[in-house]
Amino acid sequence: MPKLTHINDDGKASMVDVTEKKLTHRTAIARGSINMTSNTIELVESGGAKKGDVLSTARLAGIMAAKKTHDLIPLCHPLALTSISVDFNLNKESNSIEVIAKCGLRAQTGVEMEALTAVSVATLTIYDMCKAVDRHMLISDIRLISKTGGQSGDIEIQ
Repeated sequence: MPKLTHINDDGKASMVDVTEKKLTHRTAIARGSINMTSNTIELVESGGAKKGDVLSTARLAGIMAAKKTHDLIPLCHPLALTSISVDFNLNKESNSIEVIAKCGLRAQTGVEMEALTAVSVATLTIYDMCKAVDRHMLISDIRLISKTGGQSGDIEIQ
């Protein structure tokens, strides 16, 4: 069984060797939120932001980021993702937007980092597109909420 972490003979960390692991269908779902003023959430909902459609842009940014996770996180494996979705829940009561990303593939390693990266970049994109009208936005609670597949099996975190 591969080690979760690997230290080379020279004492330096390296990417985990997954050569002997079985191919399994794997998914991961991550979630995070961005809080803003009521005026900002209205602007996002109406599509009136000066930079354009905030949620469509954030969705594309999250999808692109998931595909490039291995370029951002040094020891992540490059993965051929077979599915990526980024969805949003606008909550006017709390003046927040919840971002949910789901990634999937059939591979020897999981997709948790890809789902987390998608949420992170989608929320950062929302911040970027709205910062001219709301400098007090708060990105929070980015976390893995579930994963399936692999040796550790299915996990629901909620």
